[in-house]
Amino acid sequence: MFLFCSVVQAVEVILCGGVALKSWEHFRGESAHDNWWANFVRASTVQMDMTRRKFPDKKIVWIVFRPSYETRGREDGKDYVDMIRQQAAKRNVQLVFTDTGDRTFEAINAAGRGSDKITSFYYFGHSNAHAFMLEYSNDMIGASTQWMHENDIATKLQKTSFAPNARCRSFGCYTGNSMSATWAKAMGFPLWGNTEATRYHPVSNGCLPMGNGRWVK
Repeated sequence: MFLFCSVVQAVEVILCGGVALKSWEHFRGESAHDNWWANFVRASTVQMDMTRRKFPDKKIVWIVFRPSYETRGREDGKDYVDMIRQQAAKRNVQLVFTDTGDRTFEAINAAGRGSDKITSFYYFGHSNAHAFMLEYSNDMIGASTQWMHENDIATKLQKTSFAPNARCRSFGCYTGNSMSATWAKAMGFPLWGNTEATRYHPVSNGCLPMGNGRWVK
């Protein structure tokens, strides 16, 4: 009698939300976001580089909300989508573009199919206490038109795509005030989030973003 056991492959998923338009943010004064188009992209590559140093062969799936980078690229006169492709190729990661919240849920689930299981998950992007705002201040000023809401976690995010002890962390603002608890209840493992705004200026020095508040799960 022969027993065939599939080898579980560890997968890291990095979700990168979209950037705001400068033309909208110009009107927000001191509260303007995203002066630099690549805050979330650079944070993603910082995390990739950290992972590659520890686990050179680990599978990394980089999910990027594409529409915002297309529109910001047209605004700035640059092909940011191609730049993102170059960063993915440089680090040998699987790049997946999405354009809606539902398709982003599907992309995460697909990363952990079969013998592949998501052992680490990171979100870099805009958020509030209740949702990852994949699009923010790009379609309209100061608002989001595409998101992943905490109320959809239990029904749209497949627990079986993740390893039981998956390490999950949100570098969006205020996630720790509600979404983290909802995630833990639905998934059975925590999503670390910050209780205050997240600052992305450290990414220009090769560091992960900082939270002004407490990191909670």
